[in-house]
Amino acid sequence: MNVTGRVLVVDDDPTVAEVVARYLARDGHEVECVADGNQALARALAQPPDLVVLDLMLPGIDGLQVCRRLRETSAVPIVMLTALGGETDRLVGLETGADDYVTKPFSPRELALRVRSVLRRAQGSFAPAGGAPLRDGDLVVDVAAHEAARAGEPLALTAREFDLLAFLLRNPRQAFTRDQLLEKVWGWSFGDSSTVTVHVRRLREKIEDDPTTPRRIMTVWGVGYRYEPVDA
Repeated sequence: MNVTGRVLVVDDDPTVAEVVARYLARDGHEVECVADGNQALARALAQPPDLVVLDLMLPGIDGLQVCRRLRETSAVPIVMLTALGGETDRLVGLETGADDYVTKPFSPRELALRVRSVLRRAQGSFAPAGGAPLRDGDLVVDVAAHEAARAGEPLALTAREFDLLAFLLRNPRQAFTRDQLLEKVWGWSFGDSSTVTVHVRRLREKIEDDPTTPRRIMTVWGVGYRYEPVDA
């Protein structure tokens, strides 16, 4: 199933923006391009897109600031474009709330596939048709509705964070390596395992009483992570 949507492409390089827009339009998306951070925020707030492709290096305000400000009011999926070798930039982007990243120089086809994947997750295309919500204490995850709440309050989760939380709740007390989580949760056969570390950290900030002393998402030293139910 080819999930499509409205995509806002933010890049000040007109050649890159044109190539990205062409490939995304070929995939069936409606695409709008803007060239700086201030324009991006104005367009995203005036007419919220289904996904944002966001370059880090922008005139006006940079991509990290755009991502941070969008996350204050929106869970719109964000795919960040980063410079090759800029591991720090990638991790900071994920910490700020990006769902995925593609390094420059990149294959436009790879970017189009990543956009499709993130949109599928965000729009709940992989959610089962029914089934009871997943529950643990005050934490409730309704996979079919793609909603999560803690103590009755909605959780603002990105698509990647939602997928990770749902997977861990379905597999309590099982330890997974970071590479296993990359593959089992997001279907990546390749990728930077530090992506998992960042998403775990962000999830802990949202579901733990004290993220520095987690009770739910536990670190298994030398292995990875496991989910420990509090309502046992």
